[in-house]
Parts: sequence; C-alpha cells; structure tokens
Amino acid sequence: MSVTACATYSERTQLARDAAQTGDIAGTERVLNKFLKTRSSADLPTQWKKETIVALLERAMVLHAKGDWKLSARDLVAADKQLVLLDIGRDAGQVGKWIFSDSAGKYHAPPSEKLVLNALNMLNYLIGGDLSGARVEAKRFTITREYLGQLDAGAAAHGAFGSYIAGFVFERLGETDTALRYYDEALQEQPFPSLRAPIARLAARSGYRSPRIDELLGQAPASAAAPAQPPPVAADPSLSDSASAAAPAVARAAVPPAPLGEILVVMNVGRVPYKEPKRMPIGLAVGLGAAYITGSTAVLEHSALKFIIYPELVPSRALFNTGQLLVDGVEWPLELATNLDAEIVREYETLKPKIIGAAITRLIVRAAVAEGARAAGSQAKDGAGAIVGLLAALAAEGAMVAADKPDTRSWTLLPAFVFVARVPVTPGQHRLAVTAMGSGGREHRDILVDVKSGGFAVVDVTTLR
Repeated sequence: MSVTACATYSERTQLARDAAQTGDIAGTERVLNKFLKTRSSADLPTQWKKETIVALLERAMVLHAKGDWKLSARDLVAADKQLVLLDIGRDAGQVGKWIFSDSAGKYHAPPSEKLVLNALNMLNYLIGGDLSGARVEAKRFTITREYLGQLDAGAAAHGAFGSYIAGFVFERLGETDTALRYYDEALQEQPFPSLRAPIARLAARSGYRSPRIDELLGQAPASAAAPAQPPPVAADPSLSDSASAAAPAVARAAVPPAPLGEILVVMNVGRVPYKEPKRMPIGLAVGLGAAYITGSTAVLEHSALKFIIYPELVPSRALFNTGQLLVDGVEWPLELATNLDAEIVREYETLKPKIIGAAITRLIVRAAVAEGARAAGSQAKDGAGAIVGLLAALAAEGAMVAADKPDTRSWTLLPAFVFVARVPVTPGQHRLAVTAMGSGGREHRDILVDVKSGGFAVVDVTTLR
C-alpha cells in the first residue's frame, strides 16, 4: 500500500517492471507507450511533462532489449537533449530538495544514468554499423565525463563501460591514439584482460603510453601484438639441396591466411534498484539529516506528524546477475564492465542525508503553517476555539503533506550488470550461445553471426530480468 495520497513515478510504472520481470518485453513496451501517451514506439512524445524524460529512457532500454537499435538511439538522443545533469559537487544544498520534494520539476539525471546513456547509445550505433553516429556519441560521453571529473574525481568511476566502447569505436575508425586514450580510461577502473591484445596491436602503431598501458603490455603474450597466424613450416633436413632450393617457390605460391575478424559481445542482465516512498520516524530522521536541516526543529513538538516520507532505494529483485558465452562450442570469459547496481547504491547513500534533511525542512515548514492556523482558530470567542484551532492546524498540515510527495523518478529499467567479451574469429559464420543466469534460473539464446575478413560484429543480449 502506498504511503502517499498520490501515486509516485515508481508506483505508476510498476506494471512495466512487472512485465519485464516475466520477460514480457512487448508488455513493458505497451505500458510505457500508454504512459507516454504515444500510439506506438514509432512516435516521440508531443509534450514534455515532469516524468516524460524518465519514461522515454525506460522505453529506449526496452527497444534496445528487443533489438530495435535505431528507435532506441532516437529515444536516447531525444531524452539526452532534455536532461539536466544533477550537479552533486556544486549544488549539494539543493540535491535533497530536488530528489525529495521537487517531483513536479524537471528530472535531474545522476552521473550513473548520464554516462551509461551515452555508452548504450554508442552501442546502438555500433550494432547498426554506424561508426559516425557512434563517434558523435563518444564525444558526448567525453564531455560529460570530463565535466563530472572536474566536480568529483570519483564520478569518473561510472565511465569504465563507456570508455571501453568508445575505445572500440575509435579502434575501428583507425584512430589509434584516441582509441588508446579511451582504453587507458577504462583501465583506470577495471583490469580488462580482454584489452591486452587490442592494446598491443594499437601500441605497435602508436607512441601513446601510460603506466597502465605499460603494465598491460608487460603482461601481454607476444602473440597478442597481431592476429594469430598459422605457424611457419619447418625445413625438412632430409631434403636435398635441390629440393631445399625449390621450397621457397612452394612457399611463394601458398595463399596467405585471411585476416581475422572480431566479435564484441555485450551482455546486460538484471535491473538496478529503484525508489519507493517510505516512512521514517522524525527522531531517526533528525539524526541522519541534521547537517542539512534549515529551520528550528522545536516547532515539530506540536506537529501532528511524527514521521517523514522520503524516497528510499529498494532492490529490483531481478532474476539474473551473470552469464555464459560459447562461440562455436568454446567458452569465452565474460568480463564485468560495470556494476550499475553498486554504483547507484553508492550515489544514493551519498545523497541520503541531504534527502532526509530536505524532508525535515519541509516538515518544519508544514508545522509552522499548522501553528499559525491553530493560533488563528483559537481566537474564536466561544469555548470551541481550541477545537477549531486544532482542526485548522490538522487540515493545513494534512493538505501540505498530500501535496509533497517524494520524488521516486529514476531509470528503473537500466541493467544491473554489464558484461563484455572480445572474440577473434576467422572470416565466415559463427554460432554464439549466450546464457543469462542467476537465482531465477537461466535464459538461453542462440545467435548466428557472419564476420568478414578483418571486420567485426557486435552482439548485444539484454534481458531486463
């Protein structure tokens, strides 16, 4: 049962998450289109209201999961243009007010959401073979990451996945130094053993170095500097001189092996935590948010309400948290590129005292208004003045409580865990078997991929479960 008079965003979108939990992507899409007041996912919203941006981000994730990369990219670009970045470093005094009470205002995306938006959109463009679009999205990612880094060095930790994908984009564009810089950013957050071979190949053509790249190059096997080639044929000592002289002619006539291709696999599983309205006793709340309270808490002694209502982060209870990849029957390791579940929890715990402080400040304002109403009512000439004052105070305070619902907006359909794998392959068709696993069992997909000589393919598997 809701603790607020009016439904919050998370309550109004519960049906979408319920459908995603069962694997009903089409059902999730229908719920969100109804929420956005669009006839289908082919349409963008015509009006941008307080929850439109977040719902559009949700739909973009659904379209990504169903393989509609172009529409997913369109929705992400449209939402990105509307977003206002939540500036934790410079506007800490306002953060709690935004998250708790300003649910009627514009949505402010936290760093975790903003950076993964650009990373997912790079992936959309890559899968569609649009390297130019992916380049533009990589630049947007860089601008946001650098801005966040100036405010808070820890904010860059959200960018490992985006840096990894951006490095892949520029590697395929042939921009070696830029690719190495992005890979170096990714290595700041994760070791990424899968980057050993690509970095070794790129470093052979570039002078760009860093302590992380130098360390990785020292670990890389000698064969990682170039795609694997068949071993040379050893000379047979039993051959005569004339036979040995003829051997080079045979070697020259041999057809050189075709350059290897590569498959980049990205697997998105689970869903991140989301916010629900919760109650907290006022005594506990004052202890948690004391540093961010504006006004005197003494007035709360006369308040009829002895609790605050605030947005608490709760687990999604998604089914999967890991996976398995087989390519042509051979298992390849999946590396955890980002743990969005943990990142979002860390962000929230940093903001929670400010959220609580803002909630108490609102409660103080309501209590002060109620005291004014009580005093005005008590001035009645007959003996009913005290009762009138009490009723007036309760009515005033109750009305303000009903109008002040917690802001539970967040991108609830983001994957909790993002895994990556890079697989060098010979030209031709290859069969991938991808399995999502967790407490909810398994979900299996077979995918046939065709890779050209020296080319690449990008495979994305997203479950939202």
